[in-house]
Amino acid sequence: TTEIQNSVTNQTEEIKHGAAILATGAQEYRGAEYSYGTSSKIVTQQELEGLLSHQPAIFSGEKSIAMIQCVGPAEKYCSRICCTVAIKNALTLKKLNPALQIFILYRDIRTYGFKEKEYTKARKAGIIFMRYDPEKKPEVIVSPDGQQLELNVFDRSLQRDFRLAPDLLVLSMPLVPRPESRELANLFKVALDEHGFFLEAHVKLRPVDFATNGIFMAGMAHYPKLLDESLIQAQAAAARAVRVLSRPSLTAGGQVAVVTPELCTGCLTCVRICPFNVPIIDASLKGIGGISGAAYIEAAVCQGCGTCAAECPARAIQLMHYTDEQLNAKVDALLDPYSVFIPLNQVTLSKELEP
Repeated sequence: TTEIQNSVTNQTEEIKHGAAILATGAQEYRGAEYSYGTSSKIVTQQELEGLLSHQPAIFSGEKSIAMIQCVGPAEKYCSRICCTVAIKNALTLKKLNPALQIFILYRDIRTYGFKEKEYTKARKAGIIFMRYDPEKKPEVIVSPDGQQLELNVFDRSLQRDFRLAPDLLVLSMPLVPRPESRELANLFKVALDEHGFFLEAHVKLRPVDFATNGIFMAGMAHYPKLLDESLIQAQAAAARAVRVLSRPSLTAGGQVAVVTPELCTGCLTCVRICPFNVPIIDASLKGIGGISGAAYIEAAVCQGCGTCAAECPARAIQLMHYTDEQLNAKVDALLDPYSVFIPLNQVTLSKELEP
């Protein structure tokens, strides 16, 4: 059960579901780096694709275009698709205008998978790649009217300074998580990584699963990826969800919290304290003294954290395999000096200690 806020009615609605797939996607970063927003001559790769789709004729008169890779947050993590998109758009521009000079300023070209062929094709097409030093990032100077650009860059390979005057500057802005991702993470009690993308349970064994059972992820909400990767992950997430929905019953793990209704006072402590919103008050159960309503914990949803068992004032909740009786027995055995018996034939004394 998940409670969501309806943006139209501004009321909280409760939705019951068997599984959930979070595929909220990502969005292009739009920061102020390299004077973005100060001139119409400075655009992002996404905006460039819009121009290529709707106004391709404007590039017939252009003389030179420069592209800068690894902008803003991409200095901290690789956005994976930026290099591929830049090379794809550069090749498209070359087809529209073969005389066009294109400069790609990069820190490290990463064209994943078979996209390395596009990188080779771009170099053969005459696209110039200039590697800049992260400590000496390119400097963009915009004229007062915003119509003239000057780009100063130190080429790390040639160890020389260059001055470019491109007609258009294209910034390869990275993909960043959507603002709703953090709200969804709190709503579904799932984890985010340090950059705000959804964090999988295990990168190799459970790549589309969250640590919370029954909730899965797909697409760029996980991390920036190409379209074919998103499609494959979406199919994997759907297959994982079907495994949950196709079963008439689910097998729960042994480490789950169990309520003894006859001891429950209906104080709602477990309902308030549970980080996964699992306990509910079931009106059909009889609590202590025959009162109507007692706590109920669905074993298939319980994460076995033990918070409710530790906080229950009536001791009505026990965590299986970690019950009070079992833990007390372990403590008594630990403190009893005669509880550990080692057969004499298994004890080997050194010669110094032998009588």
